[in-house]
Amino acid sequence: MSKKHPIISVTGSSGAGTSTVKTTFDQIFRRENVTSVSIEGDAFHRFNRVDMKAELDKRYNADDRGFSHFSYEANELAELERVFREYGETGQGKTRTYVHDDIEAEKHGVAPGNFTEWAAFKDGSDLLFYEGLHGAVKNDDVNLPKYADMKIGVVPVINLEWIQKIHRDKAMRGYTTEAVTDVILRRMDAYVRCITPQFTQTDINFQRVPVVDTSNPFISRSIPTPDESLVVIRFANPRGIDFPYLTNMIDGSWMSRANSIVIPGGKMDLAMQLIFTPLISRLITDSKRA
Repeated sequence: MSKKHPIISVTGSSGAGTSTVKTTFDQIFRRENVTSVSIEGDAFHRFNRVDMKAELDKRYNADDRGFSHFSYEANELAELERVFREYGETGQGKTRTYVHDDIEAEKHGVAPGNFTEWAAFKDGSDLLFYEGLHGAVKNDDVNLPKYADMKIGVVPVINLEWIQKIHRDKAMRGYTTEAVTDVILRRMDAYVRCITPQFTQTDINFQRVPVVDTSNPFISRSIPTPDESLVVIRFANPRGIDFPYLTNMIDGSWMSRANSIVIPGGKMDLAMQLIFTPLISRLITDSKRA
């Protein structure tokens, strides 16, 4: 952690909804006049699209079917840790962009499935914001939670996560349901080993729970709407959290445990605004004092 150059890390699986959370943080940053630099987890993949396919084929031929983008060894986690550490110490660092599609390719001048060149952060930022798959990894090789000042997990129940991923990948990337299902199956081993353990390292978790039938996510025609969901918000350390204020401000919410609050799904953005605005303000105040 760094008082002078704080880091916020939002972690979630593919299809979990971390991009939506980033939108809420961007709104807070604009309203509170916070200058942030952002990095995406995809920037720290080890392979471009062609090389990843070759690596997958090689491992399949060796009867290794547990390798995927979720795997530690498919990502440059030591480089991500170095960026976290460097930013915390100096407020500087570098990142790049993984180009997913033709729209991003036109913007960056790089063919889809490849990376842009590494580029330094702009000077004068107040904090670093990470959003991706591995922002709270702690294993024998890296310790990212050590450097992040605020760690947030976005963890829908698994069937909802799959529904969101299937619909996103079909709509945005042109995949078939069968192709997305194959990706989900391929990633299950690394999901359990590499993704799930991070949510014991996070400070606050948001878990969306649908209240409609999602028993077969592979035939679901639509994603459950926010109004068809509840969100469980868990605080690792509830000390200092004003739960009476939150339950009063968020209509229909209640406490389910001493460190957890349940809210209507449609109130998730409001809850994030109420929870994170004072926390971010405190980070910036402490940073300026440091």
